[in-house]
Amino acid sequence: MTAVSAPLISVVMAAYNGAGLIEETIASVLAQDLPDLELIVVDDASTDDTLARLHAQTDPRIRVIASATNGGPVVARNKGFAEASGRYIVGLDQDDLCHRDRFSTQAAWLDAHPDTVLVACAVDLLEAGTIRPPRAPLQTSPMLIAWRMQFGNPLVWSSVMFRADAARQLDVFERVDRLYAEDFDFYHRIARLGTIARIDRPLVTYRIHPGGASRRFTERMDQSASAVLVEPYTALFGADAADAARLAVVHFTGGVAVPDLAALDRLGIVLGRVHDHFCATHAIAAVDQALIQQEFARMWWRMADASVRSGAVTLEEAGAACPAGLQASHPSRRRAIGSVAIGAGRALLSRWKNAVP
Repeated sequence: MTAVSAPLISVVMAAYNGAGLIEETIASVLAQDLPDLELIVVDDASTDDTLARLHAQTDPRIRVIASATNGGPVVARNKGFAEASGRYIVGLDQDDLCHRDRFSTQAAWLDAHPDTVLVACAVDLLEAGTIRPPRAPLQTSPMLIAWRMQFGNPLVWSSVMFRADAARQLDVFERVDRLYAEDFDFYHRIARLGTIARIDRPLVTYRIHPGGASRRFTERMDQSASAVLVEPYTALFGADAADAARLAVVHFTGGVAVPDLAALDRLGIVLGRVHDHFCATHAIAAVDQALIQQEFARMWWRMADASVRSGAVTLEEAGAACPAGLQASHPSRRRAIGSVAIGAGRALLSRWKNAVP
């Protein structure tokens, strides 16, 4: 009997009530220009006809695992990873789409960069039938990715490919207690074994829709992502590590307006301390320093602008709280004028509501 060789790539997908989207996702995998792959789909006890649609697939590269009970996406992915035999593992959610050259491009990157344990890619966005270009940053480097990971998740799970042998060195593939930030937790743990990089070209189309986890479970996602950062933050903030991590995840990475000036001042201190520590513990080339400063300023002013528009702080207060080394004025004069006007109106309305008995 001839032994069947292991595929180069194993795609691991958790499926739950994905009827209507999952077949298009599977088609994008089967259409890859690098066909040396297996697709392992773990149906997490779907209550619609997802499992029937999976069983209707005829391509021999597809393996379907049907869970008897619903355990959640982390349990499902762990089951799939345990069955994977490929040298490289691809992360993919049931509703996202792979461009035809995704696998060949990422596999070539890993082949050419033996120190890289995981490579992601940029994603374009599909919402309401319209594809939009990737969000910032458009240019990255492994050092910028490492810097970004100090504040929140910079990568889309459906965009990653990683080395199976590296992932198997971890105590567990994904951790259940980091649900909805299990990917961010995984990146932190696998980064101890090598470099994380990103290809700055869209190789995946990411669907934005009301049923997506990022829309439905935002609060739990923020809680889990903050918990990931508590460990590295403890050395810098001690007993205040959890609060510092929450500020970084929700406001700096999430771009959500701060509730008041005290929170903005605290956030500025947190960001400055984490940034200074990162710079002191990494040898950063000039090109990487420029990328980091550019992204630092973009993220600060995105959050600060939202805070001004909410009426929580003034533009002058946002500039005064700006971490050292960043431009202390709004990068867009036109946007600043609009934000100040909107924020002033909202602040006035809030004071009027509070004054009404």
